[in-house]
Amino acid sequence: MKLQNRVAIVSGGARDIGKAIAIELAGHGAKVAVNYFGSNAAAEETVSEITAAGGEAIAVKGDLTRTADAENLVQKTMQAFGPHIDILVNNAGGIVARKTLDEMDEDFFNHVLQLNTTSTFLLTKAVAATMNEGGSIVNIASQAGRDGGGPGAAAYATAKGAVMTFTRAMAKELGPRNIRVNALCPGMISTTFHDTFTKSEVRQNVAAGTPLGREGTAAEVAKTVAFLASDDASFLTGLNLDTNGGLLFS
Repeated sequence: MKLQNRVAIVSGGARDIGKAIAIELAGHGAKVAVNYFGSNAAAEETVSEITAAGGEAIAVKGDLTRTADAENLVQKTMQAFGPHIDILVNNAGGIVARKTLDEMDEDFFNHVLQLNTTSTFLLTKAVAATMNEGGSIVNIASQAGRDGGGPGAAAYATAKGAVMTFTRAMAKELGPRNIRVNALCPGMISTTFHDTFTKSEVRQNVAAGTPLGREGTAAEVAKTVAFLASDDASFLTGLNLDTNGGLLFS
């Protein structure tokens, strides 16, 4: 129970990696606010799984590309669990669609950046104002931020690259307050993200080319997040940690 009584926010916490993170943090004793935007039933299911296991959780709807919604998420969390936030996981984001340069317009490009990067900025700003000394922020970036992503992922890769740089900048800015800021860069993780946006033959080829010979799981990502959120990682900050089974070495 290394996160006993700590208060955590997980953005995009209703499904896949976000859900696994929320459940993992709660399993270590954290009180978790599960943010969602369009997946109310999934968010409530995540909360139910946590409470059924003896944990504490709430679901809070919010579009985190909006300042008011980010601030409301923080306020609702503090109303439920206390006056401070200890852990923030910026997981909200997505690729939206695969589009080449010729297929993208300005609105699409900006939307993908807002969904992945602006949301991380706005929620970090809202949380940092109330975060306890010794707090931890974990951003979910992507292997795409390192290697440019697969076909049609230029906007997504650009956004995740920005998240990685923002992580380093916040590690420097918040470090004097003893707040650590790290990021994960997942590779091919078995989620509905790839079910929707990646062809099965591409997934098979990537898995075959990975030293561990398989895709990762959301639970494996979640365990790494719990480590970074805990005091076990007390001297780690500004890290963009590859989580890809050895497919890409930074």
